[in-house]
Amino acid sequence: MLTVNNINVYYGNIHAIKGISFDVNDGEIVTLIGANGAGKSTILKTISGLLRARTGDILFEGQDIHATAPHKIVGLGLAHVPEGRRVFARMTVEENLEMGAFTQPTGSVDDSLANVYERFPRLKERRRQVAGTLSGGEQQMLAMGRALMSRPKLLMLDEPSMGLAPILVQQIFNIILELHEHGTTILLVEQNARMALSIATRGYVLETGNIVLQGTGQELLESPAVKKAYLGG
Repeated sequence: MLTVNNINVYYGNIHAIKGISFDVNDGEIVTLIGANGAGKSTILKTISGLLRARTGDILFEGQDIHATAPHKIVGLGLAHVPEGRRVFARMTVEENLEMGAFTQPTGSVDDSLANVYERFPRLKERRRQVAGTLSGGEQQMLAMGRALMSRPKLLMLDEPSMGLAPILVQQIFNIILELHEHGTTILLVEQNARMALSIATRGYVLETGNIVLQGTGQELLESPAVKKAYLGG
């Protein structure tokens, strides 16, 4: 579904992503793990068109998207839930969700809203509430629901558990699994390496803009190097 081939990304003169290549196949959960500054978020931003790779190719369902505008990438079926949620704080929950459907036919919005409210009952309860007044967990649900309004084939999630209490982290990961079971392919960036690898089909470990390890989720969970660096032993 997604092929990232030898991309190099720079911030000015800083070489942030150094010739990285990886694939995400239809129906997988693929996770990228690594320390802060390893380049995980930069990769997602580059895939979704918010940043441009200086060299390399990005293919989504066989179509080269490395120079495609972000809103057109969403229209192709690739949605990005950014780090920090980035909800529209002064708009209501429902207005945020409706913004997520900007690539969809007007007649499909009500069905999409119904689906999101079924998956996130808390959002239905809060649908008239201003998004900036929601809790962190509710804002994360809203950011995910807004992305789902575009009916993505591939959903990219950047640090969905950041800043959440453990019980909410488990709830978010349960939702990720549920989305996957209903046919959504997922590319997950996550600091909680143990949780991410426990649900991942495959994973990649990044260090300073390079992929240094890859394997199935279980293989990486059992890797001595991953245990030492990311799993506390």
